[in-house]
Amino acid sequence: MPKSYISLIGKQVKLCRREYFIMSSATATKNGSVQGLAAKAPWTDEQGIAVKIYEGVVTTLEILLLLVKMWVSWIYAMYQLVVPPVPKSIEGEVILITGAGHGMGREVALRFGKLGGVIVCVDINAAGNQETVDVIKANKGKAHRYECDVTDSKAVAALAERVRREVGDVTMLVNNAGIMPCKPLSQHSEKDIRTMMEVNVMAHFWMLQSFLPSMMEKNHGHIVAMSSMAGMLGLRNLVPYCASKFAVRGMMEALHEELREDSKDYSGIKITVICPYIVDTGLCKNPKIRFPTLMKIVTADEAADNIVDAVRRNYSEITIPSSLFYVNSFLRPLPKTVPLHLKDFLDSGLEAQ
Repeated sequence: MPKSYISLIGKQVKLCRREYFIMSSATATKNGSVQGLAAKAPWTDEQGIAVKIYEGVVTTLEILLLLVKMWVSWIYAMYQLVVPPVPKSIEGEVILITGAGHGMGREVALRFGKLGGVIVCVDINAAGNQETVDVIKANKGKAHRYECDVTDSKAVAALAERVRREVGDVTMLVNNAGIMPCKPLSQHSEKDIRTMMEVNVMAHFWMLQSFLPSMMEKNHGHIVAMSSMAGMLGLRNLVPYCASKFAVRGMMEALHEELREDSKDYSGIKITVICPYIVDTGLCKNPKIRFPTLMKIVTADEAADNIVDAVRRNYSEITIPSSLFYVNSFLRPLPKTVPLHLKDFLDSGLEAQ
């Protein structure tokens, strides 16, 4: 059933509910004043029965519409597993990437640059950032370099103003910068934890507050947030890191709902959350993997390919590797001990460094 037809049915049901509300809340008196039906008690049996029947019919229609919407969405999702969405063009998009000076940030920047995007490389490391810009330009791409401490809200606001003036409005924001100390919680200092939350979580807020408004004005944009499989399940030696990555997923889900439920149309702003497992970027010093063929370490190149593909297809969330998304979705509803048995069998994670 076409989505437009479902939307039309929904509007009709809402109209019925509005008419019912008007009917049941007020009636006009002879002198033009309005008084509630409750104040006109006692009701006659005919009035009460009619109102209850009308309410029942409207509620039944709403439930039927809900079921139709859910089934259509489910069928469409299954269809997209077989026939993925067509990748969108990136050409001309102004793409700001934090942590662009190395690792996945650099690889994503290079790929978007080859696709015709105008890349705004942001990193606190000037040398690494310049290297990324140089490679993009060597491939005949367009790139600009900015150094910024993304944990400083004032510095981020100044960066936004400068980028807007020198490059243009950012239409795609990739919040990639992150750190991952790996050790037991008892060995983390207060400074360790605060620094991690500032980089992995608070920086997202400052970047969103600075760059999202221009996307909302145009109803056009894409926000890419780097979470982790550590944002889907708890892992030993990564307690603060897991907390920060769970926070990123929650933040993006809430932002999606805030935009979706707004009275204005923000359907042109897309959100993609990336959840890698172990990527060889230098952050994972001591990986522990019992079955390398099943839980292999992914290269930064492979991860970047997955990220760019997910963004171009407007996927809301992916894991890297993709199989972990389905494994996690299957195990989550089961009793807590069931996935723990599998986790113990696989015996994978990170040793303290």
